[in-house]
Parts: sequence; structure tokens; C-alpha cells
Amino acid sequence: MSTPSDSEVAENCFDIERVSNIFERCLLDEDDVRMDDYLAAYEEIMKFFLLMGKVFTFVSSDVRHKLDILYELRRKDIEEVKHFDTIKSMLLYEKDENLLHQKGYVSGSRTLLRLHRGLEFVYEFLLRLQNVEDNEKAHTVCKSAYNDTLAKHHTFIIRKGAQVAMFAMPTRGDLLKRVCPNVDVASAMELLPNMLKHMRVAYDRTDELYTLHDLHNLP
Repeated sequence: MSTPSDSEVAENCFDIERVSNIFERCLLDEDDVRMDDYLAAYEEIMKFFLLMGKVFTFVSSDVRHKLDILYELRRKDIEEVKHFDTIKSMLLYEKDENLLHQKGYVSGSRTLLRLHRGLEFVYEFLLRLQNVEDNEKAHTVCKSAYNDTLAKHHTFIIRKGAQVAMFAMPTRGDLLKRVCPNVDVASAMELLPNMLKHMRVAYDRTDELYTLHDLHNLP
């Protein structure tokens, strides 16, 4: 059996520095977020979910579908009229055109809201992971991050399944080796704060836009 090349390992790992750069690049003006870069950053986060295997199935199960919906909306944009090139333009367009509750219309705003909630969980989990020792199990901080974020939007059955899955989480050191095989644990931890800083700004901008337009409760 052949071993993966260095380039294949790098392509399939969760690249903390790359995620940081993409989230920094997605920031537009003082209050907006570029859609293409946001989706690119989420593709990297998907690698994190997939590398964790069944542990994060409760998060990743429909992320791919939601990303594809937003890619399809972006493809419908034309050079002269771009409704989905930024998060702000998408929310304004769908709200002003009364599309949010239109029967048969797949709303980008509603779709992104689900990704936005998932991003909050990822942020809180990785933030709290910084305070865990390398030989300490990561399930405690994962559970607390989940309970404070995504659990509020999940059914009882999903919550129970998620809590059971979290007990299978490895130690912090083994977790980082699994998702970041191209860097050592110490280097990964050094890169993490900067990534979290840019991720938080993108999250906060998105959150403020949903608050401004009163869209946090889209069904």
C-alpha cells in the first residue's frame, strides 16, 4: 500500500494558517463579508469535521448540502447584478424582494444562518481547547461548547446523539495530530489564536447583519 505524498497530506489536513488567511481575506469594508471567501473557509472547516470522523457527524451531516446551495446561488449572479457576492447583499436582496418566506424558494439567508450557528460552535470549541492539556480528553470542552451554541437549535434526539459521540473524542494532542498531521502540536497551538481572531471577526460581522435585519429566527 502506497503512503500519501506530502502534498496529499497537506491537501486533506485542517490547515490552521490557511483558515486564518481566508477569514481575514473575507472581511469587506467595515461591516461586510465576502461570500466566496466565507465558503472557502468553511470548506476547510469541513475537513476538520471529516477528519474527526463520526464524532462530528451531528454537525457535518448537512453542511455539504448547505454549502452547495450557496454555491448555486453564487453561480446565478451575473457581472452586472450580484445579489450573493457578500453576506450583506444577500440578506438585503432576499429581504427586499420578499423571498425569505416565498414557497419553493431556497433561501440563501436561511441556509447561511445554519452555517453561521455551526461556526459559533467550532469557534467556541477551538477557543476552549487552548485551555486543555495535550494528554487531557477534549470531550469536556467540546460538550460545553456544544451546549452553549448548537444545542439550542437541535432536537432532543440530536442533542443526545451528539453528547454520546463526544465521549469518543481523543486527547487534545491526538486530536490535533489527526486533523493537522502536517504540523506538530506545539506549532498548531501557536497558530490557533490568530485563526480564532479572524474567525471571530467574520462571525461577529455576520451576526450583526442578521441582528440588524431581524433574521436570527428564520425557520
